[in-house]
Amino acid sequence: MNKVFLIGRLTRDPELRYTGNNTAVASFTVAVNRTYTSQTGEREADFINVVVWRKQAENVKNYLSQGSQVAIEGRIQVRNYDDQNGQRRYVTEVIADNVEFVGSRRDNQNQMSQPGFNQQSTQTSAEPTPYDFKEEPSSNGTDISNNPYADFGSSIEINDDELPF
Repeated sequence: MNKVFLIGRLTRDPELRYTGNNTAVASFTVAVNRTYTSQTGEREADFINVVVWRKQAENVKNYLSQGSQVAIEGRIQVRNYDDQNGQRRYVTEVIADNVEFVGSRRDNQNQMSQPGFNQQSTQTSAEPTPYDFKEEPSSNGTDISNNPYADFGSSIEINDDELPF
């Protein structure tokens, strides 16, 4: 059985795209607190990529923003592709079946203004998407790439000592 339940906060505003068949798809990252604290007493978080489709994708784009708290029900999907250098890359993401908006807008805005709230997005390496996207109409006149992961930056190096297993 492949079932995932997450509660966390968006690390950035959702990105909405449309496939060639005009199907809406939104992607965003959720910061989910771990149940334990580090040796320094700080609570650590995992940053999980989420993809949501159709009407829920449009709702996510319209009603959620960075710092919004959400409850997600879905499944884990692992896909792979060959990068520009011919190396095989793997992407793990949650495909959301249900996204529940948790808390009010005011609660979400208050959380973002609290000391210690990290407003920077933490992401994995920039990866191409297997979906045939067309650009969402941009209201600010900027050109949006067909790759929704293009602005994520370089890959994150993880030391084996940081892994809980």
